[in-house]
Amino acid sequence: QHAFPELKHVAVFDTAFHQTMPSHAYRYAIPAEYYEKHGVRRYGFHGTSYRYVAQEAGRVLNRDSNRLALVIAHLGNGASISAVLNGKSQDTSMGLTPLEGLVMGTRSGDIDPSLFSFLSENFAMSVEQTTNMLNRQSGLLGLSGLSNDCRTLEAAAKEGHAGATLALEVFAYRLAKYIGAMTV
Repeated sequence: QHAFPELKHVAVFDTAFHQTMPSHAYRYAIPAEYYEKHGVRRYGFHGTSYRYVAQEAGRVLNRDSNRLALVIAHLGNGASISAVLNGKSQDTSMGLTPLEGLVMGTRSGDIDPSLFSFLSENFAMSVEQTTNMLNRQSGLLGLSGLSNDCRTLEAAAKEGHAGATLALEVFAYRLAKYIGAMTV
């Protein structure tokens, strides 16, 4: 603000695109009060990317993007997938946080929620330690024990690295499951 006071400040929330999801897609199967009083729900992420890709699909296909049914995958170190119908998000793989959904570079993606209590009881891990592990030490990196980068993992898998092969197989399998779910 001091260096460029004449510039306007704009905030872009990449969760906004997913506000069109129906309640059956964004509500968690937990007591209603957590949603009603505290807004605990699935918000989704990468919305700016999805909006652009949906519009670009319409342009490339020479069709109105508001008349298309699409399944779009945002694949990178952070990864998600979304069902878009007539330009509006119907569902997405990420939830309240970006941890839910696909296996990512360092994020676990979907896990059994009881993993937190299991790790606490059996390994004396705190919620903070478990959250850090699931966000920064898991995913492709955790599975492979090598890297969070698919290019590195593909090269290592060709050389016979079992962890790299497993990481790529888990990633592809989970992606295929989500693609199938998003076509419903």
